[in-house]
Amino acid sequence: MVADPLSADEFSAAVSAVTSAFGDPTRRDIYLFVRTAPAGAKAAEVAEHFGLHPNVARHHLEKLAGGGYLDVELARHETAGRPSKRYLAVAQDRPLSFPPRRDDLLGALLTRALDRLPEREASVLADEVGFEYGRALAARMEPGEGHRSVKHAMSAVADALTAHGFAAHTESRGKSLALVAEHCPFGVAAQRFPHVLCAVDQGMIRGMLAGLYGDTQPQVEERRPDGDDHCVTRV
Repeated sequence: MVADPLSADEFSAAVSAVTSAFGDPTRRDIYLFVRTAPAGAKAAEVAEHFGLHPNVARHHLEKLAGGGYLDVELARHETAGRPSKRYLAVAQDRPLSFPPRRDDLLGALLTRALDRLPEREASVLADEVGFEYGRALAARMEPGEGHRSVKHAMSAVADALTAHGFAAHTESRGKSLALVAEHCPFGVAAQRFPHVLCAVDQGMIRGMLAGLYGDTQPQVEERRPDGDDHCVTRV
């Protein structure tokens, strides 16, 4: 069966997801280098191979990990000190693809399920599910330790959301940082059930920030289901 063509928003989100991870030629080369290394690679090994500063190599690797293209394993030292990270390609045979399409049957079943739940109960459950999923994503990006700054954590969250079809980025707003999502992968379902699907979205953000930085209380300022152009979350 031939899939329906991508809408303009879906295509834009797909392009954003791929270019965020692979738009930099050095990052593309680093990904191919790690992909061909059976045991993966550490930031120091990547830095030495490409003649980069270790921090620059680590930045590229974290971008790829944030987009879901690399997994991170921690190698514990016998002596005191922070464990070192080893980056590995997620799946050697997985092709690069657009974000997952919404399944019509799944969407219909979800709609019927939400119709049977009280709004408050559905929202709480959705937030919990999103939070648990966000924590799982954070553990895959940086298991067992957090980012040193909220800015670094927010950037990683934006990369992960973009890989899931949200076309997200961070920007400064006054004295705080904002996470701006330009596309909603939930489509019209978010307009019918904004209290639930937006709770999933916000739960994911809280979960990722909790795992990458620490517990925070991100505040939603704008939502597309409310008629805004973007979804904006301030931290």
